[in-house]
Amino acid sequence: MAKGDVFDIFEDAIRGRGGIGNPWHITPAGRRYEPDYDLLRMLLAIPIDAGSGSESGRFANAIDAWVATELRRAGFPADEVWPRLTKPRVLPREVGLLLRSLPQRLRGELEAQLIRNATVAPRDAKVLGRAYAKQVDVVIAQWSRGPELMVSTKSMVSSFGNNLKNRFEESYGDAKNLRARFSLAATGFLFVFRSTILKKPGRFESAIDMLRKLRSEMDVYDTTCMVVAEWGEEGAAPVSRESLSGTM
Repeated sequence: MAKGDVFDIFEDAIRGRGGIGNPWHITPAGRRYEPDYDLLRMLLAIPIDAGSGSESGRFANAIDAWVATELRRAGFPADEVWPRLTKPRVLPREVGLLLRSLPQRLRGELEAQLIRNATVAPRDAKVLGRAYAKQVDVVIAQWSRGPELMVSTKSMVSSFGNNLKNRFEESYGDAKNLRARFSLAATGFLFVFRSTILKKPGRFESAIDMLRKLRSEMDVYDTTCMVVAEWGEEGAAPVSRESLSGTM
């Protein structure tokens, strides 16, 4: 698959879930958002069924595609949530408005040019922080205002003891770097673990502690979330709906 086309494999699954209804529900306790965990199950199953673990990047891309879809479901404008459902994955809102105003023939020609022009429509959303530029996994932004919401996603399916500390250091530093420049932007962190971490209670507790610490300071993350997914070694749709769970 050509570089920049990694999200293509998820488009059909996302489009197929387009009519699932309003995710906002009014309860006695107030408004509640209901995530589409079934979609996450389907997206994670795609790289797993293909034999692509988290090392390939497609597992991480599935998580990013899900988060971006959830933001669109929540009501954020489609062109302002990156990665977009269609190519180009990163497209300034103002350019999107221009495209929609053009006749169909011109629109198609300009879209083709944009896909080839990484300067105007880059493959990845890179944000210049205080110390360095960082590729942000999911972002809502406008030219006139800059980033308004940034979500960092991570996944871990094995070697929990060796890698957990490194992920914590990376995530902490990235948040400090971005918030130092965009202090008003909302930031979130989502960590997806394979359920085998539950067999290592010490590592699981460390992961929970890590997520709590990542939101304990004003200039790190506003919210953090853990999702634990279980799947077998082979077989169709290995991620079961019942085995997906999330916690804030």
